[in-house]
Amino acid sequence: MTVAVEPAVRRRHSALWIAAAVGLVLVVLIAVLATRKPALDRQAQSPLLGHPAPTSLRGAALAGGTVGIGDFRGRWVLVNFVASWCVPCRQEHPELVKLTQRHQVAGDATVLGVIFEDSAANVRRFFADLGGDWPVIDDPGGRIALDYGVRGPPESFLVDPNGVVVSKIVGRVTADGIDRLLDRAKAAGA
Repeated sequence: MTVAVEPAVRRRHSALWIAAAVGLVLVVLIAVLATRKPALDRQAQSPLLGHPAPTSLRGAALAGGTVGIGDFRGRWVLVNFVASWCVPCRQEHPELVKLTQRHQVAGDATVLGVIFEDSAANVRRFFADLGGDWPVIDDPGGRIALDYGVRGPPESFLVDPNGVVVSKIVGRVTADGIDRLLDRAKAAGA
């Protein structure tokens, strides 16, 4: 003898399975979103991490003369690739100004800008409009960006006082985010 399952019971069982599957997907999505890093503090992998910063980071500075990464031994350096046409660069610029002001008195950290696919004249106007007085190096052939593996601005690299790359940040940075990275890097080195 065969027992027929009523269509209403079958629909109820199907609805329960669908609801359970949707619920599971939502729980996984919430867990992923709750545990990932905020976009403004997004660190990336790089073959440079743990290695000396490429010495190709040397060139003509916007303010005149020649500047290189080696000139900042003994200080933390945020190497920041920038372009005047880059909207996120404009958005992060006040944060870089704030960062340099915070560390100016102690002299323990600075920003070193590198022009990415832009002209020195455009970046001079960019700084005249938005402020900031850290050194900025022209990279007309893109050699420095290539050595650092930069895909597009803004990208930044935190270099320790010994010249070793300790972090790569893709996208905009914040002064607070960089200070947190500095604190973690200092604690790891102690």
